[in-house]
Amino acid sequence: MTDMNPDDSASFSRPDECRVTSLHLNLDVDFVSRTLCGFVDLAVKRMKDGVHNLILDAQMITIQKILDVDYGQELKFTLGENSAIFGSKLEVQLPVSASKCSHKIRVHYETSPQCPALQWLRPEQTLGKRHPYLFSQSQLRTKTNYMYGYCPHYRPFMPGAYFPVKIPQGIRSLTQQSIIGPRSKVWTEREMIEEAAYEFSETEKTLQIAESLMGPYIWGQYDVLVLPPIFPFGGMENPCLTYVTPTLIAGDKSLVDILAHEICHSWTGNLVTNKNWEHFWLNEGHTEFIERKVTGRLHNSKTLPQFMAAGKAVELKEIIEEVLKNGPYTRMIPDLKGVDPNDAFCIVPYEKGFTLLFYLETLLGGPEVFEKFLRAYVENFKQQSIDSNQWKDFLYSYFHDKTEVLDSVEWEKWFYGQGMPPVMPKYDDSFAVPCKLLCQRWSTSADNDLDQFDPSDLTSMAPLQVVECLGLLVEDPPLSLIKIQKMNELYKLNVTKNSEFKFRWLRLCIKAQWKESIPRVLDFINEQGRMRLVRTLYRDLCGWEDARPTAIDNFKKQRGEMHHILETMLSSDLKLG
Repeated sequence: MTDMNPDDSASFSRPDECRVTSLHLNLDVDFVSRTLCGFVDLAVKRMKDGVHNLILDAQMITIQKILDVDYGQELKFTLGENSAIFGSKLEVQLPVSASKCSHKIRVHYETSPQCPALQWLRPEQTLGKRHPYLFSQSQLRTKTNYMYGYCPHYRPFMPGAYFPVKIPQGIRSLTQQSIIGPRSKVWTEREMIEEAAYEFSETEKTLQIAESLMGPYIWGQYDVLVLPPIFPFGGMENPCLTYVTPTLIAGDKSLVDILAHEICHSWTGNLVTNKNWEHFWLNEGHTEFIERKVTGRLHNSKTLPQFMAAGKAVELKEIIEEVLKNGPYTRMIPDLKGVDPNDAFCIVPYEKGFTLLFYLETLLGGPEVFEKFLRAYVENFKQQSIDSNQWKDFLYSYFHDKTEVLDSVEWEKWFYGQGMPPVMPKYDDSFAVPCKLLCQRWSTSADNDLDQFDPSDLTSMAPLQVVECLGLLVEDPPLSLIKIQKMNELYKLNVTKNSEFKFRWLRLCIKAQWKESIPRVLDFINEQGRMRLVRTLYRDLCGWEDARPTAIDNFKKQRGEMHHILETMLSSDLKLG
């Protein structure tokens, strides 16, 4: 790999030499050919004297021509060979002008049907199953996303703005909206609009709590777009328009903590962001940390944030030790030279980042002190992309009277050490006590002594406690088939609408090798494409010798229906190429 950005090994661009300061898109969407065609106007600024070329990243596009907008002259360009990991290097020769450092160029181009940033859905891949659908998701290389709702007449969305289009009389947009607050709407297919409006009705309250912690929400509108089930992530933060998966809709608002996470990205991720993907923890660790504070306030609970952290610490240990094998991707700051950042995407930057911040908070004076630092951090670096050294320098500067305390932190191990964090805090587990007791009863009871259990075991718990209880059972040795069947009889877990309950329940069924559960597992992984859920269940199935052939066969049949990111990662997980 040569000629890459020295600050970002996943990019050819050189913003230190020549930078794009704004853009304007004008594209036609063709659902038949599965292409976008049109142009983009780029405002370009030379950052150094003697720079004559603008270098951009491109992937699977055809460039027809590039013009200097001011003078109308055609500009010379070269488009390098396509790399499966990094795309192509596009080099544009700028007009020669000793007196002018800013230019506007127009790139006329067309995408290919295989363009990995675009997900074209057939009608049957949507909830309504009537019209095709298009959305873009290009994490982790770029976080700019667009959604185009339905052919033949569509309403396009873009983070930060809506573009109204004229819809002929008698034709209704299949994407519906519902007002859920003074600055928020929820958008989705009409089959789900009422459920989505109910589920996300506390968006304004969550925004206000986040503002009390981090300062004013500067983006104006905050809307939520519920995408079709194929969307591979729980949520995706975009200024003004957050994408979420329909697996969050449980009917009782029990899974909307992910929306709190995306709201918090309005400060850590969208207002201050990581310089490159090696420093991804700056986005996700801070957001996870602030999200748990917001969630605790939302539910008026001081112990809930630590309860959430303790549960994720268990998941972190499983991923680090069993999936990543304590390898290089378990570093909080991984080395991504020559690596597709998607290959390193995992829970590590989220939870190692959170753990470091929680640890620092305990060292530096507690929440009242550390929350002021968080707000100052965002204010200091707003509208900038930074790296971990800049963050650390500001930390030392802010806590200048506590240098000795900060020097006691093993920074090298935190940033670059493999495996679990060098310090694991002892979290308040009072919220988890009922979960541990129930889990212990199931684990130690004899198969002929199950009458002691009752449906109220779970109905008396908060949803997060149910998730914790099922998660603890997943970590324990497998339950007997008799216990699993009794558990289903009492708790009706085969028919739960809560995706987090179902996910852990199906893992328990696989561990117990309940053959009747295999079709239910396949139905769940085929009906939605949320990467964390699907990848884990495939790995579990493939660890069960009798189920592995069925899982592999299912993947081969379904891979064409998946988002390309999920399909690529599953191919790697299952060692299928």
